Amino acid sequence: MADRQPARAAADVDWRTVARLVLTSRALDDLEENRLVPEKRILYQFSARGHDMAQVLLGLHLKDGDAACGYYRSRPLLLALGVPLADALGSGMGRAGGYSDGRDIGAVFNYPNPGGAHALPMCGGVGAQYAPAAGWAQAITYKAEVLNEGPSDAIALVLGGDASCATGGFWAALTIATTQSLPLLFYVEDNGYGISVPSSFQTPGGDIAANLASFSGLTIFSGDGTEPAEAARLIDQAVAHVRGRKGPALLRLTVPRLEGHSFQDTQTYKSEAVVAAEWARDPLPKLEAFCAARGINDWSAIDEAVAGEVEAARAEAEARPVSLPEDVARHVFFEGELQGIGGRAGLDAPTTDQPAPEGQRINMVTAIRRVLDQELAANPRVLVFGEDVGPKGGVHAVTLGLQDKYGVARVFDTSLNEEGIIGRAVGMALAGLMPVPEIQFRKYAEPATEQINDCGTMRWRTHNRFAAPMVLRIPGGFFKCGDPWHSQTNEVQFVHSPGWKVAVPSNAEDAVGLLRASLRGHDPVIFFEHRAMLDDSWARRPWPGDAFVLPFGRAKKTREGDDITIVTWGAMVPRCEAAAEGVSADVIDLRTLMPWDREMVLDSVRRTRRCLIVHEDLRTGGFGAEIAAVVADEAFLDLDAPVARVTMPDIPSPHHPSLLEAAVPSVERIRAEVDRLVGF
Repeated sequence: MADRQPARAAADVDWRTVARLVLTSRALDDLEENRLVPEKRILYQFSARGHDMAQVLLGLHLKDGDAACGYYRSRPLLLALGVPLADALGSGMGRAGGYSDGRDIGAVFNYPNPGGAHALPMCGGVGAQYAPAAGWAQAITYKAEVLNEGPSDAIALVLGGDASCATGGFWAALTIATTQSLPLLFYVEDNGYGISVPSSFQTPGGDIAANLASFSGLTIFSGDGTEPAEAARLIDQAVAHVRGRKGPALLRLTVPRLEGHSFQDTQTYKSEAVVAAEWARDPLPKLEAFCAARGINDWSAIDEAVAGEVEAARAEAEARPVSLPEDVARHVFFEGELQGIGGRAGLDAPTTDQPAPEGQRINMVTAIRRVLDQELAANPRVLVFGEDVGPKGGVHAVTLGLQDKYGVARVFDTSLNEEGIIGRAVGMALAGLMPVPEIQFRKYAEPATEQINDCGTMRWRTHNRFAAPMVLRIPGGFFKCGDPWHSQTNEVQFVHSPGWKVAVPSNAEDAVGLLRASLRGHDPVIFFEHRAMLDDSWARRPWPGDAFVLPFGRAKKTREGDDITIVTWGAMVPRCEAAAEGVSADVIDLRTLMPWDREMVLDSVRRTRRCLIVHEDLRTGGFGAEIAAVVADEAFLDLDAPVARVTMPDIPSPHHPSLLEAAVPSVERIRAEVDRLVGF
């Protein structure tokens, strides 16, 4: 724990500005609690009373090049960064403009703030803010040391309550920051409660600073966030420590939560004595007395001026319309208009959607590695990382040799924490890099699903203010044998994650085109690498050229015919081709599931009048059900037979090869269904 030093920051603080901003925060809370929420003009409200002074002091330390990841009680920090008051109120009302154009709750902030510190898009999930902040901090270091960009003393800041210190995101970011000595400041606002649960249930003894006092690579600052001089001193020391490149720091300030967790929370779990003790620690009267002692005697005038500004902001916010309902589906994906912050890191070079095959046939492993190699060489903003991708070259050998060629700054191993891997990638992408994280197996993506969801929805929920394009590589599916942990596909979960494109190449040529398109695009992409196809002889293709890019949503007919349409993807493509021998069949390899080529499928079905869908994923709720529904909706009158599916049963992937083959769609099962439909 850092040594306490004599107060030295108080004299350097513009206390009049602090007073104005704290009073503004109080006025906003008061207006919402006493008027806007009771009148149902705001539906979600989180008071910052008690947290406000320390946040304002901290926010005034931030500058251009810095970024802050806050949470739902972080509005005072936003006020210190200069967020317009009409946005601060209007976002809570769901009005047009503001943080999200009415798409997200107003307490979930974002603020691009050109020329100042960015407030990165906040998340609704507790603890989800930590790993992206670590990614931004790593990007600061990378850009300074490799790209010679950015202020040399920029920092990342992440805010959280004491309860958030129990989350996986907190520990993931702590591991990342300390093992790499990143310029990241953790600010823990300890109010003693996680809604109704005391902090003693979140961390032993209820004091995260005491528990982390011996944590290697981390400097601790801890004290009272309600005492103006003490809070100013500790904040100044903590920020100076991180700016001085002395490693990450954790600043824990105790503060009272003077209202409920949210407006609806009546705090009946607190005794009257506890509530009274909390109000006795209110930093506002302490700040007023502190300012008066420094000659700031016009408190009432400041308060009156603030009240007028807040009332004017209310009128401005309420004059804003509700955003147009017909625009609610815009900005899920890049639509030609670049986001304000994030991305813009893909290589801009001439491409073609026509392959130019050359050389011998290569497997998918070689094809993917070659694309990564070329993009790393051509684009210094590309970084490849994950568990075992470094010296080992990945458990599937896809990244073999890349670290030797490009160094540990660009191809590196990570701690074993998938939330940390993807969350870190989000922060890097927001900072203008092109991260290529790897999850070793499909099932291992489960701990990262919150970060995956938050990344995908970012462009939409910030109304194109922010986006975090990346390429998330995930091997999966069966390989010789199976098991419930390494052989899952479940692509449909990613299709059901708004904002993500999903690629499922079946062969080396398609893998090249889709991976290169992903690395040069503006949207996050799930790039699914089927384990059975990585070295499969059928999947080998000649190199399609250094400029080949395959657009998403363009399927391919691997066989053409008139009697039946077979729709499939991934490892099922060669099995469907084999099953169609001797039959006049269209075999369609979708290649991407989000978006998918509806037009090719419907055109084919309207001609063949029969449709069979084959996939490795489970039957119930699989993506084949979506295709079947579209065919039934839009081509029902053209059908001469019911739409059929051949899939895995609703079971985990079995381990023994004979059990696996009984579960995975086989050539024989597919052919039997083809014959049934053709003879219907």
